[in-house]
Amino acid sequence: MPLVDRQLREVWDALRAQQAQRSNVLRAVRIRRLRGIRDLRVPFNYPVCVLAGPNGCGKSTVLFSCASAYRDPARGPREFVPTSLFPNFIDPGGQGVSDAVDATELEFDYVHEGSAYAMAWRRGKSWNRSFLGRKGGRQPERSVYLRTLANLTNPSEVRGLLQLARKPFETREIGADLLVFAHRILPREYRRLSLIRSGLRDLLFAEVAAGPTAGYSEFHMSSGERAVLRISQDISSLGGALVLVDEVEAGLHPYTQQQTMLELQRLALRRELQIVVASHSPVVLDSVPPEARIFLDRATESGDVVLAPAYRDIFQKALYGQSQDRLSILCEDEAAEALIRGVLDVLNPRLDLRHDDFVVGRNTGQAEFPGHVRTLGKFGRLRDFVMVLDGDSRTVEAAIRSAAEVHGAQVSPLFLPGEGSPEDWTWSVLGQRSDDYAGELGLAPAELKRRMAEIDRITEGGVQRGDRAKASLAALAGELDRQPAEVIRRVGAGEAERRRSDMAVFLLEFQEEIEAWRRRMN
Repeated sequence: MPLVDRQLREVWDALRAQQAQRSNVLRAVRIRRLRGIRDLRVPFNYPVCVLAGPNGCGKSTVLFSCASAYRDPARGPREFVPTSLFPNFIDPGGQGVSDAVDATELEFDYVHEGSAYAMAWRRGKSWNRSFLGRKGGRQPERSVYLRTLANLTNPSEVRGLLQLARKPFETREIGADLLVFAHRILPREYRRLSLIRSGLRDLLFAEVAAGPTAGYSEFHMSSGERAVLRISQDISSLGGALVLVDEVEAGLHPYTQQQTMLELQRLALRRELQIVVASHSPVVLDSVPPEARIFLDRATESGDVVLAPAYRDIFQKALYGQSQDRLSILCEDEAAEALIRGVLDVLNPRLDLRHDDFVVGRNTGQAEFPGHVRTLGKFGRLRDFVMVLDGDSRTVEAAIRSAAEVHGAQVSPLFLPGEGSPEDWTWSVLGQRSDDYAGELGLAPAELKRRMAEIDRITEGGVQRGDRAKASLAALAGELDRQPAEVIRRVGAGEAERRRSDMAVFLLEFQEEIEAWRRRMN
């Protein structure tokens, strides 16, 4: 494992452990009737979260809403309030060009000073705070940092900054403690970094440490250098703050993006920061754990902004361009993946394929598959996916086909062998064909039958029917010092090798899907 990947996993574990001990956390924001968002709740389940999704899905709206959750004691009373963050154009002349104003609500779920807390901003004729029935409630106080990392290219911005030299200005040197973050990311060291300020405008000025003294202002910095230095000097001294950054990858090389996210998480750990960034970068997404990846999208039918499940690494890779040379297989759970991989153990040598030619996504319920088809269809990625459902999920087939037809595509989901779950099918095969699999499990056929009969007797009365096969298979795997997925994979490979009954049907259909994908790739 590369060093940076190992470092990321170490900081992930440390932040997960710290999360439960923090006394001030914004746990979720709920947005109603604002900028095309009808009703959206966004949870923050990890101290450093990444908002992702296509343009126009509300990422910046979520960030700005979060900024209004707290009163920052170091800022003016109107700086981070909905009136300032979400202004409206009102035409006094009645020419019909005023912004439509809805009865907007921004509702916040906090841990504040160690206790659960809630507050809402509500807009009628004006914006007002509500404490949801709590008498004497006050808006929680916390330092808040909000920044959009745009390039310094806007002509009016440049002209305004150039005026700094024509008026009296002050120069403040940025201390070395504020540059630790930047030095760990950027390839150069700075002898001195200063901030030139006049009124509300400021400009960075740097002197590099290597070679002859060379000074240059922000006008001569790359956009990536400028972004990292700005973040470094702004947040390195904050403690316990809420940090919100839009387009965090702006101007950064992919390697620098990864280093930036590593250092942001290290800083979050040291200073107990809560950080939410918006990004289009798959590198940024990969730099936080799955529970920290928040995918937003607009539903095809209603146009509503929706929160996509956070489990779908497979979607992230498909929609952000990391799986273009792989066939993506979407299934329901770990047991289904094990059965599919057992079949691939047999097919790969026959078709001259490798396991890394495929990426398997799982942990999705059968009812969610039509929505997945709509999302992938919107991005034109259905041809790169095979949908594989459990044998008891045939009732959603019509909905999947209809969802694909909206995008002019045909999707025929495959169904794993059996009429129930993969565990149910595996248990049944082991019972019927114990002579074939007992040796592979390290038992005599009679002993395998005896153990299965004993487990059936134990689970018959104490486990619901739908969970009985899962419990039985787990018990048998435990006795054999194996994982249930290992047993399922072995049985799946064995039945595929022998091309038996319902497995033969799935094997043929699966092979046809793989061969069709290979033809499209050539």
